[in-house]
Amino acid sequence: MATTRLTSRRRQDPGSKWVRIAMAVLATVGVIDTGSITLQRWNLLGPLTCPVGGDGCDKVLSSVWGTLFQGDGFTIPLSFAGLLAYLAVLVMAIGPLLPGLAENKTDLSRRTWWGLFTVSLGMAVFSLVLIGLMVFKIQAFCFFCVLSALISLTLVVLAVAGGGWDDPAKLLFRGVLLALAVLLGSLIWASVVDPNRPAAAPVGQRTGPPVTSPSSPAKIALAEHLSAEGAVLYTAHWCPHCHDQKELFGKEATDKLDEVECAPDGLNGQPKLCASKGIEGFPSWEINGQLDSGVKPLETLAGLSNYKGPSDF
Repeated sequence: MATTRLTSRRRQDPGSKWVRIAMAVLATVGVIDTGSITLQRWNLLGPLTCPVGGDGCDKVLSSVWGTLFQGDGFTIPLSFAGLLAYLAVLVMAIGPLLPGLAENKTDLSRRTWWGLFTVSLGMAVFSLVLIGLMVFKIQAFCFFCVLSALISLTLVVLAVAGGGWDDPAKLLFRGVLLALAVLLGSLIWASVVDPNRPAAAPVGQRTGPPVTSPSSPAKIALAEHLSAEGAVLYTAHWCPHCHDQKELFGKEATDKLDEVECAPDGLNGQPKLCASKGIEGFPSWEINGQLDSGVKPLETLAGLSNYKGPSDF
């Protein structure tokens, strides 16, 4: 009788409907969060303003840990992986609630609960690693990153609470194995992309994409002024935002900037100098002894360096 009652409850899935709805709402917020970051990284959306102020968000998102893949003219930001994960949670959460699935609802419900638990737990563990990097390595605060971490942790709690699990021990065993696997993989990834890791081989001669935009006389004058004032631009050949900053100056003006390559495998790379300066995000400007990360409009650089020349940038 007890088995029959339990089976009936799972077939009807009582209460978990509202948990699914709550997870779908949170996943939607996550899609908006990571989607906005992704569009901004692809230059399809304007600058994102960090709610707590400062340039912490830009510093975190433009760090080496903010990019999964950097190719010639194409970038896959880490936020894109988060976007796909939140979309998967959203689909699995609302799937069994759609009409026309009565015949397969029991099996679909069971499978999607396992999927929701697996994806949300993986996201939560990976998010905690990212928060650790944000605090201890990058040393900046990103509201959007913290929001994503809180959403993923909440999704895990809801998945455990609303799944109607027949065998909690099995859930715990699989959860521990998954958490350890994601944690190990995340730590290996974080270590591999760390710009301050010891070089395993002699540095190479890699360079970023060429700057193609022309420079106006005002841009050249600003670049010459920055170099004369001792301003330094710290970059990495794989950094898309570094290329964006150079394109603002143009080819001729960029050649006059005092630029330091921070990637160990970059052309004339100086990773030790960058490490001694505490450089974590790229690009970073050192002007009048002050470090400031992120792509800066030329007007901003002119103001920071007390530039008095032509300003028709």
